[in-house]
Amino acid sequence: MAESGGGGPALRRRTLFVGAAGLAGLGVGVKAVTAHASDEAPTHGRDVVEFYGDHQAGVTTPPPAHVNYVGLDLVSSGGERDMQAALAGVLQVWTEDAARLTAGDPALADSEPDLARLPARLTVTVGLGPGAFTGTGLENRRPRWLHPLPRYVIDRLDQRRWGQTDVLLQICADDPITIAHATRVLTANVAGRVRLRWVQRGFRNARGTQDESVTMRNLMGQVDGTVNLGPADHDSLVWDDGAEQPWFAGGTSMVLRRIAMNLDTWQELDPRDQELSVGRRIADGAPLSGGTEHDDPDFEAVVDGLPAIPASSHIARARRRSEVERFLRRGYNYDDPPEPDAAGNVPTSNSGLLFAAFQRDVDAQYAPVQARLAEHDALNRWTTPIGSAVYAILPGARRGEVLGAGLVR
Repeated sequence: MAESGGGGPALRRRTLFVGAAGLAGLGVGVKAVTAHASDEAPTHGRDVVEFYGDHQAGVTTPPPAHVNYVGLDLVSSGGERDMQAALAGVLQVWTEDAARLTAGDPALADSEPDLARLPARLTVTVGLGPGAFTGTGLENRRPRWLHPLPRYVIDRLDQRRWGQTDVLLQICADDPITIAHATRVLTANVAGRVRLRWVQRGFRNARGTQDESVTMRNLMGQVDGTVNLGPADHDSLVWDDGAEQPWFAGGTSMVLRRIAMNLDTWQELDPRDQELSVGRRIADGAPLSGGTEHDDPDFEAVVDGLPAIPASSHIARARRRSEVERFLRRGYNYDDPPEPDAAGNVPTSNSGLLFAAFQRDVDAQYAPVQARLAEHDALNRWTTPIGSAVYAILPGARRGEVLGAGLVR
């Protein structure tokens, strides 16, 4: 957690200190919006995703084309009581601003209100890291799975640039201008109580490029996310039931991994070797045992005396060993300017995957699968995890409530 000698002058737009009454019954004054009517030619800019509800949007919501993951640390200017008040204030401001921005309305004190008029399926999702509990006197309310992942042998983590933070904003929309504006508003209005650590920008296919039911491809050219949870599994495998921490009912956990891809050496493989490494056909994502993309792979199938799907392939290592080893995947590509290595050599790309997994219990659902992939996965020759963080995604807020009201009172 970052340390600071004081709150600074950046709170001039809005105070961040709220009392119990404010957290329990804040009315943000935003009318319910499900869609914007327009007589103009149809566009996607006015499409709205409802902010309020039992769960936060941005988890089971269909992924828009762009994302900003924003990692921030709470800034200390006193003891645990001060830090808890700061966290409460940050959550109040974000609830107010996110409810307005996602509805297509400017935030309070919005200096560029016209940039808020096209929400383009904007969602704002708030998560808390371990530091939001240990530094605020709320340790006894921290979910037991909220801790860093084990250090895997394949990891080459840059903790300073892409590591764990106290709080997370996931800001998604179909328009990068909308995301840029929302990111600016949401961070500037709490600047005195949080310190920005990193922003990770990702993208998928632009909306309208292909049918939204088609699985996206990563920058290796492979379909990415074929095996995923459907709505029937969300209540049992994604959303927390409050059994361990009653305040957390309706929340979920998020694992965010930044995975670098060595496209320079990957492109040297012929397509057949690429398929054997993944276990799926490049053209349509179907398993090498046959069928179509969403058919179950047959790991016993043999072709010319050899397994159709190698035991070392990615899908063979990732397949669940029990019904609980399942989670909701929500991946985005990244493609940043290349950076020179220690010897001054500059690669031709700096690309990879922002891999987000949502589940009730990281330890039971996600960690066993990741351990197998770290132990042996044919793709490990071309992929390297360089960032890793775990967050508790807060339950949703009902109209007139604040995100996290059950945690910070």
